[in-house]
Amino acid sequence: MTPPVFLVETDDLTADRVTVGGGEGRHAAVVRRIREGETIDLSDGRGLRARCTVTAVAKDHIVCTVVERRREPRPRPRLTVVQALPKGDRGELAVEMMTEAGVDVIVPWAAERCVTRWKGERAAKSLAKWRATAREAAKQARRSWLPEVTDLADRSSVVALLAGADLGVVLHEDSEARLGAMEPPSGNGQEVVVVVGPEGGFSDAELEAFTETGAVRALLGPNVLRTSTAGVAALSVLQVGTGRW
Repeated sequence: MTPPVFLVETDDLTADRVTVGGGEGRHAAVVRRIREGETIDLSDGRGLRARCTVTAVAKDHIVCTVVERRREPRPRPRLTVVQALPKGDRGELAVEMMTEAGVDVIVPWAAERCVTRWKGERAAKSLAKWRATAREAAKQARRSWLPEVTDLADRSSVVALLAGADLGVVLHEDSEARLGAMEPPSGNGQEVVVVVGPEGGFSDAELEAFTETGAVRALLGPNVLRTSTAGVAALSVLQVGTGRW
């Protein structure tokens, strides 16, 4: 089994002896019950990773000795999912599963037919939950790169993302083109943007705006998935198609 991953600042990983404190240290010592002599990985979430041996454990921190360091390149091409806001806690579920499946960027999107609305204080709290969920899921998945969760996007922001992508995909049940049959870009510096609509579907205006960017409509399969699960299904297809898996 691979060692557990804990997140620290980049500067901490330059030393041969690292103290992991704060919430991360308490989680390691109290929740994960890490013990002296165990092997763990420390990461800055931006590709730098250190294999360590735990040399001391306290109630609110652990002390580690760095055995080796390595820098892992950012996966390419970049996979971005624009996620229409699901109802209830399905947003966090979508973020968790997409993070485990290797998404690079998650863009929360206020589609016209979304039942859920992020406004005022709720918007800040909901975005914080998505980002915290992505962080914890990345640790669970032993990722060296944390996914980015952007600010809430509107239609014009999504249009701009699709226009700048090497491949823009709108998941749509009426399409005859299957995502698995498409040949996505596989080189460095390239990006695939996938748009997942709300439970109520895309509006005609949204589809028209997205199509004008050159984005293609794609079908995942014969079954209609929930908005909270369509993203992870699309990522799985793209991971194989791009050779990242």
